[in-house]
Amino acid sequence: MTSTCCCLTNRLCSNGLPSDVIVEVGEMSFHLHKFPLLSRSIVLEDLIGQCCGEDGKRCLLRLDDIPGGAKTFLLVAKFCYGVKIELSALNIVSLRCAAEYLQMSEDHGEGNLITQTEIFLNEIFGNWRDSLKALETCEEVFSHAEEIHIVSRCINSLAMKACADPSLFSWPMSGCENVKSPEVGSNGMKPEKVVGSLMYYARRHLPLLGRQSSIESGNHATPGSTISTAADADQRNLLEELVELLPDQKGVTPSKFLLRLLRTAMILHASPSCRENLEKRIGSQLDQAALEDIMIPNIGYSIETLYDIDCVQRILDHFLLVDRDDPSSNYIAEEGQLMAGSHSLTPTTMVANLIDNYLAEVAPDVNLKLTKFRSLAAVIPDYARPLDDGIYRAIDIYLKAHPWLTDSEREQLCRLMNCQKLSLEASTHAAQNERLPLRVIVQVLFFEQLRLRTSIAGWFFVSDNLESSQNPSGNLAFTRNDVHSQAVATQDRIIAVDEMKERVSELEKECLNMKEEIENIVKTKGSWNIFFRRFGFSKSKLKPNEAKASKPKNSRGSPTSSAPLLNGKKNHSGELGD
Repeated sequence: MTSTCCCLTNRLCSNGLPSDVIVEVGEMSFHLHKFPLLSRSIVLEDLIGQCCGEDGKRCLLRLDDIPGGAKTFLLVAKFCYGVKIELSALNIVSLRCAAEYLQMSEDHGEGNLITQTEIFLNEIFGNWRDSLKALETCEEVFSHAEEIHIVSRCINSLAMKACADPSLFSWPMSGCENVKSPEVGSNGMKPEKVVGSLMYYARRHLPLLGRQSSIESGNHATPGSTISTAADADQRNLLEELVELLPDQKGVTPSKFLLRLLRTAMILHASPSCRENLEKRIGSQLDQAALEDIMIPNIGYSIETLYDIDCVQRILDHFLLVDRDDPSSNYIAEEGQLMAGSHSLTPTTMVANLIDNYLAEVAPDVNLKLTKFRSLAAVIPDYARPLDDGIYRAIDIYLKAHPWLTDSEREQLCRLMNCQKLSLEASTHAAQNERLPLRVIVQVLFFEQLRLRTSIAGWFFVSDNLESSQNPSGNLAFTRNDVHSQAVATQDRIIAVDEMKERVSELEKECLNMKEEIENIVKTKGSWNIFFRRFGFSKSKLKPNEAKASKPKNSRGSPTSSAPLLNGKKNHSGELGD
């Protein structure tokens, strides 16, 4: 240590004058002269003035808090003595901070260190690699560098270069486009490029982001526990900062990435504001999410269900709020368009399908309460479901997993679906589903029969119109070409009528099969006789060619086998009487 100080003193004190001030920085001592120091620094001038009145002894100063330590102060001392110093991207930040700390401004000498370091910093910011190096060295003197805005200037410099030439990154981003102004959002960088860079950074520095679920990983925080390791706390802070940097534009950030961030935020116990921010972003574009992405495991303080139903409920509520306030969204869709199953589904319809599938996935959870199931399903407006097959499937799975529900609870659950909007396949299944309440099965049968009758009547109406068009009234004079055209048109109508008759025949067969199924149900539930009489399902209508008058025997004999019995009892042939 002593030899180093002497060597340093010899280099700086070349005029042979003995040193009159000792500056100690950490474990290093600098033997210097008062005048070169106080002529450049206000701080050193004040410190030297305070210790000059002590019997001519050499002044001793301690500068343990100077940014950059002894290595940087050596450069400061050389500058004060007029010795040429070599500036670089690796020492400029600490030297600029030290100059600020010692108040080496133009007010205390022309061409002082603050001015000189600022000029060199501006040159550094013109180069991509040097800007990166300077930013890295900010960590050593972070509080000082942030106070005089060196950190933000480095970042802005890099951002501007990224806007001008995104190929500087190795990130998977699309080709660059001309930047109109450096003040256009994110310093002129397109939102898609900002998201691309943030996703790339998150994948590299947030290991928990790749964890699909706490159940799959088998290693997750115990409910109510806190993050104990410093590494996890750093990841939590990093995640919260990344979320704040995400662009606000809807649809720019992929929903899959947002949902992964939300899962990671839950695992790291991020701040409530961070999680709320993510939930709102996801909700605004919920129609772009996939089913596997919203299967968020429940890792809250009170785990009741396997999946976080409350989180999905909040996300859905925000989607409906945004969709309702969005004038460009087709809030009330045409019923005909929905029933036709057009390829361009509205966002609300897509979300309805997503939630119905989600309910079917979570329905087997025995801990899922009826109130939560109904609350999530009831939020979807009725117009958003072209068909209710999805919600029916979810209800059926829930009923199967919760057989202890009372009749009243099952009735409440089934009110979530509209029996008129079930497809033929779903109606057939529901008519035979013993888990459904009796009232629901009756409704399904009624609407299915009504649908079939309407279809048959419609086909007959069209058929009659086509047949009447083949024999027009009145005498018309046709030319040769008109006769030929009329003949071709008549042939086409005949073919169409034949096809319609064939379809009507198929519908009649379907109707007969359904009546036979109803008859089988009646055999097991005899109390339904009144219902079937109301809708015309009597034996005489089911088999009109087989209904014959019975012939009585003598007064001592029993009725013949063809005579029907009353009160719904079976006859000898196994058929059900009226």
